[in-house]
Amino acid sequence: MKAVIQRVSHASVTIEGKKVSEIQNGLLVLLGIEDADAKEDIEWLSGKIANLRIFGDSEGVMNLSVKDVAGDIIVVSQFTLHASTKKGNRPSYIKASKPDIAIPLYESFVRQMEADLGKKIQTGEFGADMKVALLNDGPVTIIFDTKNKE
Repeated sequence: MKAVIQRVSHASVTIEGKKVSEIQNGLLVLLGIEDADAKEDIEWLSGKIANLRIFGDSEGVMNLSVKDVAGDIIVVSQFTLHASTKKGNRPSYIKASKPDIAIPLYESFVRQMEADLGKKIQTGEFGADMKVALLNDGPVTIIFDTKNKE
C-alpha cells in the first residue's frame, strides 16, 4: 500500500458536480493498493496515520496527532500512486490492483481507519472520476509505502 497524507485546513471530494465528502481540520489520505497488500499492511498504515504527530501543539511544535486535535480524515482511492515511469512517457499501472482485489482492501482500510480514529471518516467513491479540492496546511505532506517502512 502506498499513501500520500496531507494535513489540510479543508478538503472535499466532488463527483459529477455533487460534493460527496468534506472536512475541515484533518488529513486527506490518497491510497494506492496493490495485489501484495494484506491485513498487516492495512493495520500498520492505519495505525501510523491515526497516530502521526504532524499537528501543532500550543507552542507550534508538530507534536499532536489527528486524534489529539479531533481532526477528520478523507480517504480517496488513488491507483496512480503505483505508476511506473521507468520506460517511455506513458505511465504503466500494472502494479495497481484491479477492482475485484482493490475494493475489498480499500473498504477494509476505511473500517480500520475508523476504528483507529474512533469515528466515521469521509471517503471518495472507488473508481469514480473525482474532483479533490484541498487547502494543504503547512504545507505538510507525508508519503508512506507499507513495503518500505522507513
